[in-house]
Amino acid sequence: MQDDTASKVAEFLLQIKAIKLQPEQPFIWASGWNSPIYCDNRISLSYPRVRTFIRQELVKLIEDKFGRPDLIAGVATAAIAQGALVSEAMGLPFVYVRSSAKDHGRQNTIEGEVQPNLSAVVIEDLVSTGGSSLKAVEELRKNGVIVKGLVSIFSYGFETAADSFRKAGCPFYSLSNYDVLIKQAVATGYVKKQDLPVLQDWRKHPDTWKK
Repeated sequence: MQDDTASKVAEFLLQIKAIKLQPEQPFIWASGWNSPIYCDNRISLSYPRVRTFIRQELVKLIEDKFGRPDLIAGVATAAIAQGALVSEAMGLPFVYVRSSAKDHGRQNTIEGEVQPNLSAVVIEDLVSTGGSSLKAVEELRKNGVIVKGLVSIFSYGFETAADSFRKAGCPFYSLSNYDVLIKQAVATGYVKKQDLPVLQDWRKHPDTWKK
């Protein structure tokens, strides 16, 4: 069933162009990496059917892997809306974690109320290397929150991310991932079959691909 969900999420994200694949005209990430993929899952919020499906599947994933936490935490900014939708569906409090503290007012990093020993599941929009996601996890832990794990809509499936989550002791699950996506893209004719080896090669060597 989880494989069906991963394929369906990938199909939706391709249909609404939340994810674009351009192996012949790569995107350039902020890191300087060349990439055949660009992902902006916030576009799903503009499509009620897709938005609802993602919310429902995130709720199922959380309940299956972690049970019922005390609160849901979103990673700013991309996962704020999706985290709020999930918390509403589960009837749970919601907070979100900024990448850095505000430079005015109370200078919060966490927006919303957290208390020591509350359990939380973190919602992320997209996981690449895992750095920003785990920074949010660490901030919650510094405030005494027991982080049960993190779930995301999509993951590139980099081994460096898997290693980072293991070292941080933070279980991590994603509704869909890059391997499923490119197979779905070929199956639906979004990209040509001969593009598949190029797309697979990027995932193995993203820092040096097409340089």
